Parts: sequence; C-alpha cells; structure tokens
Amino acid sequence: MLPLLLLVIFSIVEFGVALYDKAMITNASREGARAGVVLRNPKPSKQDVTNVVLAYCQNYLITFGASNTPTVSVPSGVGGTFGTPLTVTVSYQYAGLGLGAMLSAFTGPIVMTATTIMNNE
Repeated sequence: MLPLLLLVIFSIVEFGVALYDKAMITNASREGARAGVVLRNPKPSKQDVTNVVLAYCQNYLITFGASNTPTVSVPSGVGGTFGTPLTVTVSYQYAGLGLGAMLSAFTGPIVMTATTIMNNE
C-alpha cells in the first residue's frame, strides 16, 4: 500500500510543479511583451525583450538543477508604431523530478509553450 501512496503523492507534487512552471512561462511571455510595447525612447529591441523573459524565468522557474533554458521567439512587432501587435512566445522543455523524466521516455520531451500578443503603445 505504501508504494502506491508514495506514487500518488509524488505524482501530485510533479503535476503541481508542472502547472507552476507553465504559469511562470506564461508570466514571462507577458512580462516580455509588456517590456516591448511600452512607449520609451529608444524603442526596445528583440534582445531587450528576450533579456526580460530570460531574467524572469531565471528568477521564478523551478528547474531542479536542469540546464533547460527557455527559448524566446519575438517574430515581429518590436519597436513598431502605435497599435502594431507584438508577439512573444516562450518555449520550455520540462524536466521535472523523476516522474517527468520517466513520462518523457515514453512520450518524448514535454514542451510547454506560452504566447502573448500586445499592441504597441
């Protein structure tokens, strides 16, 4: 009975960490988009937006020591005119504790993605 109970408890913890990481990459994409659309002089570059996202992820993402760095995609809209949409996409390969690694052996890597679109100010 104890192994089954431990499996359930670790599964709950694993799922909780996965949901937390998904929320953090969503927040990171939102922070990056916000940094890219705010009216300032000089206008932010793609690298500025990427740096904001990576700094946010570095501070808040739970990685358990894994070296998975999120990838940031800013296809267009940085430094655009008023009303032009800016899209920021963040992708992260979730490693998790032990269950995430076992699950990814069967399903392949678990990739979480978050996209935010905001209009330039």
